[in-house]
Amino acid sequence: MTHDPAHPSGSVAPTDSAGGRTWCDVCGTPPRAAHGPRRTLRTAALVAVLLLLAGGAATGCGGRATTHHKPGTSHEQASGSVGTLLETDDGAGHRLREVPAEGAPEVRVSARPDTEDGWNLQLTVRNFRFTPDSTGGAALPGAGHAHLELDGRKLARLYGRWFHLPAAQVPEGAHTLTVRLYADDHTAWAVAGKPVEAAVPLTGGPPGQGAGAHTHAPAPAASSPPGGAPPGESPQADRTVTIAIRGGKVTPAPGRTELRRGERVALHVTSDRADTLHVHGYDKELALPAGQEATLTLTADRTGLFEVETHESGLVLTQLLVR
Repeated sequence: MTHDPAHPSGSVAPTDSAGGRTWCDVCGTPPRAAHGPRRTLRTAALVAVLLLLAGGAATGCGGRATTHHKPGTSHEQASGSVGTLLETDDGAGHRLREVPAEGAPEVRVSARPDTEDGWNLQLTVRNFRFTPDSTGGAALPGAGHAHLELDGRKLARLYGRWFHLPAAQVPEGAHTLTVRLYADDHTAWAVAGKPVEAAVPLTGGPPGQGAGAHTHAPAPAASSPPGGAPPGESPQADRTVTIAIRGGKVTPAPGRTELRRGERVALHVTSDRADTLHVHGYDKELALPAGQEATLTLTADRTGLFEVETHESGLVLTQLLVR
């Protein structure tokens, strides 16, 4: 029994035997104050959870803004209000996204013969930036990637201003090389109903003698000198990875290639169909002619885990783990 100063003198407030809480013996009011702090804590916890969920929805699992849309609705139909999405497409199924001519993306392309093989392509862009890290997201003004086409046939997706085009990718004769700009959601930027693109003529030479190609006199049949690189080994590389693609399968099975920072790795890839190799994180690409081995050599100057994949077939070839 305790005396409650909040009640008339002499009144006694009984104690709840179960919880030790004090009840009013005059009005019979339950101890509401005892429940107040618990309700406050529960409310605060609920608000914190809701804030966390809202933050996750805004940034996505990886911390980068993502685009979510209803089932049955494509990215192209739910990628925001940038420009006007037209019913017409680029001829390959990518719808046109028209923007006003003032401030619209622009592109020019030039092709220079390489001293050893093929051509070095240079893209000059205006009101546009390459955004390889957000490909597949919503269309943002003046951002995205480019497609490279030869006579209307796609050769590669471009994420930068420079690209090496091997002579093996260009058959003998006269051709038209086209570069077209796309938004991150794969719609084609357009002005006045026409895609934003640039074209340049290109002439392919006989097999083995394309632009910039040169031949070497046959070496005499002799054994390799001591210390020479074994067949198939790249003398400029610390590590060599040989991969074959046939029937949609990768041999050997995709795994991890571990490298120390600063090491050079040579990727020898042979594909049974024309495709494009892409090394994520390094913004490196390589055209893969059908049935021919192609080699990409790069310096692993960035640490992390980087996937090597093909664009057209969407196959993961290996992962570069750089420590």
